[in-house]
Amino acid sequence: MKNKDEEVIDDFIDNLIGIKNYSMNTVENYKRDIEEFLNFLISEKMAPNLTSLRNERVCKNYISYLSNQGYASSSIHRKLSALNSFYKFLLKNGTVSNNYFENVEAPKIPKRLPKMIKEEEIMMLFDICDLNNKLGYRNYCILGCLYGCGLRVSELCSMQIKDIDFQNRTIQIHGKGSKDRVVVMYDELAESLKHYISTFRLELLYLSGDETNRYVFLNKNGTQLTRVGVRKILDKLVSDCHETFHISPHMLRHSFATALLNHGADMRSVQELLGHESLSTTQIYTHVSFERIRSSYDIAHPRAGKVKQKKE
Repeated sequence: MKNKDEEVIDDFIDNLIGIKNYSMNTVENYKRDIEEFLNFLISEKMAPNLTSLRNERVCKNYISYLSNQGYASSSIHRKLSALNSFYKFLLKNGTVSNNYFENVEAPKIPKRLPKMIKEEEIMMLFDICDLNNKLGYRNYCILGCLYGCGLRVSELCSMQIKDIDFQNRTIQIHGKGSKDRVVVMYDELAESLKHYISTFRLELLYLSGDETNRYVFLNKNGTQLTRVGVRKILDKLVSDCHETFHISPHMLRHSFATALLNHGADMRSVQELLGHESLSTTQIYTHVSFERIRSSYDIAHPRAGKVKQKKE
């Protein structure tokens, strides 16, 4: 028989899966964060269970505990965000009378610029794809979606044929937290996807024998491609180029956003294309763009160049 803590955690997890449509990876992280907090409450004798908090002091003590354990500010923020969502759910259901995590102050996260990959390195990956075989052509289309549409790797893997509108060159993306958005394809990507789906994808699908599979990107066995599979594909492409630089799907998403801003796209449009809920999340890419502007200025402006030479 489940105790009270197990019941409220299970109810919250069911909500994340059934209503919020969160990925299993996210759900597992939330559950782990809540269980770690429960262990803290019991071991430190702060409260007998998750629903017996009396004030926000326990939240502050937990932040101090996490800091002393060596957790980075970003990790603490993530854990507090999970607990805030959990207690917000309990408050809505009437299980608790207060959500003490709602206004608790977390340590400031130092601003970090997104890791980038150079444009010539991205073009190198496109060029190394063998367009004469099914996996090479599939990889070419994967690069096009990640760099050309700014997709998250989970969005790429869950994309289905019905989501693509070839006539309007758009893709319906089912993003984080059941938030849908529409992204635009450039002409060549639309044509490449159309060709892949009508030829090479059918060859891959034949290997699995599952005609009901409607996912766009399939692995070498003809089943749905996974996030791990995508990362392995990118690593293999880098290796095929005889290069050693690191690349991840998210770096291609960063490069997509920065390329748009560098070439004059307005921030609101980039926010929509990325599926960011808050404009402040998108604004970090302006720092990347400004650093490039500053670099160009220092090189090109005659006074900037003279001052630099004098200092040297």
